[in-house]
Amino acid sequence: MTFYVEPPPDNFSDPGFDREGIARAVAEAVLKKEGCPFEAQVSLTFVSPGEIRELNARERGVDRETDVLSFPMIDFPSPADYSCIEEGSPEFFDLDTGELLLGDIVLNMERVYTQAEEYGHSVKREFAFLIAHSMLHLLGFDHETKEDEMEMITHQEEVLVSLGIERERGSYEV
Repeated sequence: MTFYVEPPPDNFSDPGFDREGIARAVAEAVLKKEGCPFEAQVSLTFVSPGEIRELNARERGVDRETDVLSFPMIDFPSPADYSCIEEGSPEFFDLDTGELLLGDIVLNMERVYTQAEEYGHSVKREFAFLIAHSMLHLLGFDHETKEDEMEMITHQEEVLVSLGIERERGSYEV
C-alpha cells in the first residue's frame, strides 16, 4: 500500500505518536477487513481549520469547519463491492504502481485534539477513528441512514479493537 502524506508529519507539532504509521496501519486494517483484493493508494493531507472549512463549503456546500473529509475515486455500487473495478484500467489504477486509486483523506488535526478531549479518549484513538471512518467512505460506505451509520460504527470499532486502539473513558492521553 502506498500512503501519501502532505505535508510530511514533521511539519506539525508532535501528537505523541507516529501519525503516518498509525494512519497506514489503520488503512491497511480496513482494507483487510473489507476484503480489498488489490494493493491500494491513498492520500492523506493535513489542513488547518480554515482550510477544511473552505474545502467543505466548496465541495459539499456546507460552510462550517469539520474534522475530516473523504474524496473517493471509485463509485462503488455498494460498500466494498469490488465487482465494478476492471483490473488494470487507468480509470481505477495507477499505471506506474498498479495500485488501486482509492482517493483522498483531508484531516483537521486541531479537531482531532478537541474531539479527543470532548469524547474522553486519547488523541491517538480519535486520529485512528477518523482514518478508519474515512477509509470506509473511500470504500463506498456512508451514514445517510441510521442503519448505515451503525454499520460504519461497527466496522470502525472492529478495526480499532483489532489494532488495540480502544476507547479509554475518562482519560485524555496523547
